[in-house]
Amino acid sequence: MECKVSWLGSNGMAFSAETGSGHLVNMDGAPEAGGRNLAPRPMELLLAGAGGCSAFDVVLILQRSRQAITGCEVQLTAERASEDPKVFTKINLHFQVKGKDLDPAKVDRAVKLSHEKYCSATMMLSKTAELTYSVEVIAE
Repeated sequence: MECKVSWLGSNGMAFSAETGSGHLVNMDGAPEAGGRNLAPRPMELLLAGAGGCSAFDVVLILQRSRQAITGCEVQLTAERASEDPKVFTKINLHFQVKGKDLDPAKVDRAVKLSHEKYCSATMMLSKTAELTYSVEVIAE
């Protein structure tokens, strides 16, 4: 896996990342840090990546378990250290999984498997942050 990050110019703190799969993602800093608030912060993207990685696992596990999943949302909240490096110290992932006749035990198992076995992003973040999760099953 590879990625190329390029600074977009001397009048701010915006960057563009080109991923190994050929996609572009822009990032920017907060105005108080010299940015212009034109794109997500790099740490926001890191948090989003963890949510995406875990949601990917949950959807895949439930589909393979023949669950009629129709939606999956993850609301992430995080706290960071007050001193540099300002790593994540606490992260909570709240899963809202929608579907028809979903088995709550299978949904909980899918989330647990993601966090304990499959999600590389949350595994890495758990080295500095206390990770917790909650699950809400929504019947359709």
